[in-house]
Amino acid sequence: MNPEELFHTIKKRRAVMPSFYSGQNISKEELNLILESANWAPNHRRTEPWRFVVIEGEARSRFAAFMLDQYKLNTKEELHNERKMKDIVDKCELSDKIILIGMKPSHLVPEWEDLAATAMAVQNMWLMCTSMEIGAYWSSPGAISKMHEFTDLGEEVTCYGIFYMGKLKTDLFEGQRNPMDAKVKFIQN
Repeated sequence: MNPEELFHTIKKRRAVMPSFYSGQNISKEELNLILESANWAPNHRRTEPWRFVVIEGEARSRFAAFMLDQYKLNTKEELHNERKMKDIVDKCELSDKIILIGMKPSHLVPEWEDLAATAMAVQNMWLMCTSMEIGAYWSSPGAISKMHEFTDLGEEVTCYGIFYMGKLKTDLFEGQRNPMDAKVKFIQN
């Protein structure tokens, strides 16, 4: 891959909601490649702090019910929104794979470094998804603090998000960024 191809993939990456997923299955081989790409994220002192739980098949319905229960438990009844509740279920049902993003602190480096490494692992997965025409997005609802009630995440693992994934049914829209020169300062002397 040349630098221009890599830059194109980086620029093409988007947060893609499940309503843009086709319903086609992400194969075991594709999923393994996505997860393996995460494993090559930079991390200080080789801590490899990222941990993932893949939710697929019928477990997606169980996860949807859990997320809906969390919404109802944490939202006053008079504020319950039918559209929001439908969206919660649809996100799970329309996604082919759902990945809980976890981080296990190494206690070898400051915790923020392990968290940064985990975020880089997710970026690697996201870029791999983009290159494979798989839509994805990282969601971090309040319910992520309750994921240990849904499944065993592992000792000392904290959930930092939910990564929804599905094969695309449409092309991605063009992204926008403000000019880089407003974000960089050069010191030459």
